[in-house]
Amino acid sequence: MDAGALAQATAFLAGLDDDWARHIAQVGPCGHVPKPAREPYEALIRAIAYQQLHAKAGDAILGRLLALYPGGAFPDARQLLATDPALQRACGFSAAKLATIRGIAQASLDGVVPSRADALQRSDEDLISRLSALRGIGRWTVEMFLIYTLERADILPVDDFGVREGYRRLKQLPTAPTPGQMRELGKAWAPWRTVAAWYLWRCK
Repeated sequence: MDAGALAQATAFLAGLDDDWARHIAQVGPCGHVPKPAREPYEALIRAIAYQQLHAKAGDAILGRLLALYPGGAFPDARQLLATDPALQRACGFSAAKLATIRGIAQASLDGVVPSRADALQRSDEDLISRLSALRGIGRWTVEMFLIYTLERADILPVDDFGVREGYRRLKQLPTAPTPGQMRELGKAWAPWRTVAAWYLWRCK
């Protein structure tokens, strides 16, 4: 999304009701920053590396992995699979995470993980179905990939606690909506549900 699209999305959401208008006025312009240059293979491996970790810990583990390869460049799938798993495990990955990462590499070689050019032609649901079938990758991980790597404008990660808790705070509700309720509520925010999520993550 370019600056014009972000401004259009923000204006649309601010026009929904007074709660949205007030919150958006407090937060200011949407600062959503995607990372569109990455190939899906790399983006998914990075996402797994950071799962359930603070950013600094994820940085450290990923840094040790990259140090295994010449020049610290991100390894391609063949390089990653040709590396002794014990060396990769020593970077700080759990056994489950390493199995997922190596599985992503194999799926990339098998054509299950698409190239960026291919992914751009596929629908959100097609990519969610295709990639969440891989070991260790859930819908939320694919949704983050759609938001940050493919720059999709209409993704609402309803399983994300921050999104549901943000809505609870926005509307001053006693409890947060369920994922199913969140999905229904979010229909009113299309086609800008990615920007809605960005603002809900910032409800305090």
